[in-house]
Amino acid sequence: MQRRTFLKRIGSILAVLGVTEAELFTWSQHYQALAQPTPRKLALLVGINQYRKSPSLSGCLTDVELQKELLIHRFGFLPANILTLTDEQASREFIEAACLDHLGKQVKSDDVVVFHFSGYGTRIKINESDETLQNALVPTNENLEIQDEKIATYLLEETLLLLLRSLPTEKVTAILDTSYDLPSTIQPTSWRIRARQDLAAKLATAEIEFLEQLKTKASLTNAVILSATADPKQVAQEGLFSGFSAGLFTYALTQYLWETTPATTLQFSLAHVDSAMSKWGSKQHPILVNGKKSVTSESLLLDQNLGAEGAILAIEEDGKTAQIWLGGLPPQVLENYGINSRLTSANGEQLILRSRTGLTAKAQTSGLELATPLQVGQLIQEAVRVLPRNISLNIGLDAGLERIERVDATSAFAAMASMVSVVTGEQPPDYIFGKLSQTPSRYGLFAPTGQLIANGAGEVGEAVKVAVTRLSTKLPHLLAAKLWRLTENEGSSHLPIKGSLEIVNGISPKVILQRETLRTVDTKTLPKKTLSTHTIPIGSRIQYRVQNKGDRTVYLMLIGLKNHRTAIAFYPWQTVEEPNTSETKPVLQQVIIPAGETITLPNNTATSGWPISGPAYECEHQLILSLAPFTTTLKALETAKYPTGDQQPIGALVNPWEIAQAILQDLHNASLTTAETNATANDFYTLNVNHWASFNFSFHVN
Repeated sequence: MQRRTFLKRIGSILAVLGVTEAELFTWSQHYQALAQPTPRKLALLVGINQYRKSPSLSGCLTDVELQKELLIHRFGFLPANILTLTDEQASREFIEAACLDHLGKQVKSDDVVVFHFSGYGTRIKINESDETLQNALVPTNENLEIQDEKIATYLLEETLLLLLRSLPTEKVTAILDTSYDLPSTIQPTSWRIRARQDLAAKLATAEIEFLEQLKTKASLTNAVILSATADPKQVAQEGLFSGFSAGLFTYALTQYLWETTPATTLQFSLAHVDSAMSKWGSKQHPILVNGKKSVTSESLLLDQNLGAEGAILAIEEDGKTAQIWLGGLPPQVLENYGINSRLTSANGEQLILRSRTGLTAKAQTSGLELATPLQVGQLIQEAVRVLPRNISLNIGLDAGLERIERVDATSAFAAMASMVSVVTGEQPPDYIFGKLSQTPSRYGLFAPTGQLIANGAGEVGEAVKVAVTRLSTKLPHLLAAKLWRLTENEGSSHLPIKGSLEIVNGISPKVILQRETLRTVDTKTLPKKTLSTHTIPIGSRIQYRVQNKGDRTVYLMLIGLKNHRTAIAFYPWQTVEEPNTSETKPVLQQVIIPAGETITLPNNTATSGWPISGPAYECEHQLILSLAPFTTTLKALETAKYPTGDQQPIGALVNPWEIAQAILQDLHNASLTTAETNATANDFYTLNVNHWASFNFSFHVN
């Protein structure tokens, strides 16, 4: 909780909330004279896992930790100015009193304020005569029973926003990682939903009166409100990651903010967050509620322009061993981040990863005498990524399966042991095998969020082993996607590369998505706006524009996944004449981008872009660039019987798993000249951030 245990639990909370209207709204002016002369940064972070009557959540306390470490190390908040309310501390009265006391009594016009809430949300009527349902946050003491009448002690969303807007500063940001409506049906999922049905019929009178009191406030400031969902019917979820649970929205948002630059607009940041969540199979889309699309992360007074993958939390007595925070690594990378991976501290010292538990790890220096000692709070950047070669697709079995069904499924998946691993509830699954909730006699493959994989459901009455055999043709494609996603390093790459996905229907190309290596980014080149929904209309033609802003030639591979089931790749066929004959032969060739030049894909002058046909589908493309040719990858492509031609198509991969392994091998080979590691090459891929860049472009066709 901190802040001297919240002023010894504020004395009498009821007295605080019972102040007169005049006292309530003159606090900020009264305390401005006592405030520090320089702008400060204050935060109130609320997370609730344990509820008195509702099922427990798992990731809300992690969300608070994610936000706290980000605010301290990336945005320069002082720990003493961050108040956390968790579990039993997070009652409605305490949250409202904290807004009044911790924020209202201290904030002045130039200060920065951050509020965060992770927990259940719901919808409730303010009074029985009003049919309109209001959004509400569910505190730990969710309801009371008085004389057989259920009284809801919820915090109305409207109340919270009025409290924040009554602060005398324009620099207020609120992050709400919750939702308000439960879906009518829930598919098999390993992830929890942060919404619950209202269990109380009547809202507490004190909350209604407090809201009416707040409404009389004449002067209200603006506040930036970031919501985990863009639609009332969407659900906010929390998932199991590598050793911890967290809210999808909070984790994706904080991870991106570790690596981004201050001039990035929040709308642009949310577009990245949306893409990250879609790769997990999520259908929730975060939104900037108040519509201030020009707001930037600089409004939080970013402490350092330098992006990072984490920070040093503590240093052991020897001065060469550090406990580090890895909140800036992409989640899919963190799960497979191998021992001997290397990160560079602010003083230039390389830290070698020795062990990891969740988001924290232990690392050691290279053993040489340090010119400048390590310091707590120093940012750390990725230098060398070590990945195991024996990565498999983790399949979880839905808890709704009967015992014999689980036995049969485990046995059937065991036949694919080199590619698939059946995991328990303590390990994060990539996909879930389970029954369709609407038709329990049908089996299917689901994303961890509960989203059914396209064409992943079988016939009614299908046997478990038959279902697994049917799915076996899809699994190599899904495993391939898992492997190439591990190359994503937009935040840590030192190759100066910029890529854009464009619609080329009109006179001039229209940018839909844009990616650029953040370590080398020129903030002036960031796009003014992007489509947050990433939707491409059916019938459009698309192209990629890739700029090599460096002084060395780079090589490009484009690979992807269509509708979560079919791996695809770009085939750069070139037609060459056979020697001593008039015959021609199609040959796969490297896609080369010379230093300082820009290319478009496709670059066939006879056509403009690739046509996008229906029906609607989801797609992701991975653009992977390297300083060395993709020799192994092209050999693997040539061994399969792919259609040839001169149209430079994007087509299906026959051997996707092998192609993904070949790409990792090529990146490994490109890094061998400078990467120093004790890892055995036969067991690990070792990738140096100076030698490759990899961007993910996820979009919807509709």
